[in-house]
Amino acid sequence: MTAASTPFTVVIPARYGASRLPGKPLAEIRGEPVVRHVHRRATESGAQRVVVATDDPRIEAACQAFGAEVLATAAGHPTGTDRIAEVVERLALPPDAIVVNLQGDEPLMPPGLLALAARSLADDPAAAVATLAVPIDAAAELFDPAAVKVVCDARGHALYFSRAPIPWDRDRFEAIEDAAVAAGGWLRHLGLYAYRAEFLRRYPRLAPAPAEQHEALEQLRALWHGFTIRVAVADQRPGPGVDTPEDLACVAARLPPTR
Repeated sequence: MTAASTPFTVVIPARYGASRLPGKPLAEIRGEPVVRHVHRRATESGAQRVVVATDDPRIEAACQAFGAEVLATAAGHPTGTDRIAEVVERLALPPDAIVVNLQGDEPLMPPGLLALAARSLADDPAAAVATLAVPIDAAAELFDPAAVKVVCDARGHALYFSRAPIPWDRDRFEAIEDAAVAAGGWLRHLGLYAYRAEFLRRYPRLAPAPAEQHEALEQLRALWHGFTIRVAVADQRPGPGVDTPEDLACVAARLPPTR
């Protein structure tokens, strides 16, 4: 199945109240708000529909100004996934519809990765969720707790996600070098997800998992409750997201030209 034949909807959760950069969806890069650049990446992915989900009227107005479809959602959602679940209900999407979650602070997300996540889920009937990973090629990244690692089974389904360097190499980790890491098959998880709408309807009622609370990784909730997560290995990485004022200049320097 090709990307063009995989129908999917992209939902962009865009929250105003970020702790490090309040109002960051409206922060300007090259004269346009961050959310406009994110929306552009989503439309370039081949998605049938792109919807911005926000809890703030200022973001809603900005999105309407550049012609985006936008839904005003409840303010009390604990996660972006809960906000997307509300969108699924409001849009009355069928159970097998594929929904891709693109965070509202990712203007450098390659559009092809959105299509890859959607296609991976469409091609795997056993999976409720699909996500992406990339090979790790440096020891510093392998041991960085901010770089989430994933271990998969023979079918490409996630066994576990962790901030720890998994799987643990008991014989080499005391002095492992980058070349050995690159050849070792470790995978870094990319925080991009495709969901079946049926799963999203169930998600808000799922209790948090003990491992999720230890690791602060929301995807562990799905595994704990018995859902299958497909992991596709991508051949490119997204650029940095926007978390701080300093990130705005970094992203501006790497944005592709506007068509």
